[in-house]
Formats: sequence, C-alpha cells, structure tokens
Amino acid sequence: MNPGKPEEVVVSNSGSRLGLAAVLLAGIGGMLVVSPSSATMNMQKKAKELGFPSENCLYCHGEKMPKKDAVTYNDRGKWLVDQKNARKAKDVDVAWLKDYPADKK
Repeated sequence: MNPGKPEEVVVSNSGSRLGLAAVLLAGIGGMLVVSPSSATMNMQKKAKELGFPSENCLYCHGEKMPKKDAVTYNDRGKWLVDQKNARKAKDVDVAWLKDYPADKK
C-alpha cells in the first residue's frame, strides 16, 4: 500500500461468464430433447401415404391438437405406444397400423 495512492480493485467476471455458459448449454440441451412418443406432422403424412385415413391428430389422439405436456391417446394411439414399448423401438412407426386389430373387424 502506498499512502496517497488509491488501491486498485480487480473484479473478475469469470462467475458471470460461467453462469451464462450454463444457461446457454441448458437451453440448447432442452431444445435437443424430444419426446419419443409424441406425434408429428410427418407421422400423419406418412400414415396418409400408407393409405390410412389420418385426417388430423384425432386419428390417434384424444384431442385435435395435443399439447406437449397434456397428451391423451385414443385406443389406436395407446396401441401404437404399446407396440413401441413391446418392440423396444425409439419411435412409433405408423406402418405398424397395418397390424392394428380393431381396423380388421
């Protein structure tokens, strides 16, 4: 310490940089997480291409526009989720609908 000379104070920003990096990584990671059993427009399109009468989400869901955290399935959708689990598949494959027993009645 020198008398008459003000003391320099050095402030490190490493804490705030680390916090920002953690927030960015969490946000990016959250965007990469995808629910494997949630339907997509591609699934509906593929079902139509395969000849299934999938006009909207009600073909497999209990609501016309399912919300991510409040999805319900009708019997067909429950069957597809059961098939996904039984086959240990990552995603539902709408081609399995050819084996859906209720459509064969």
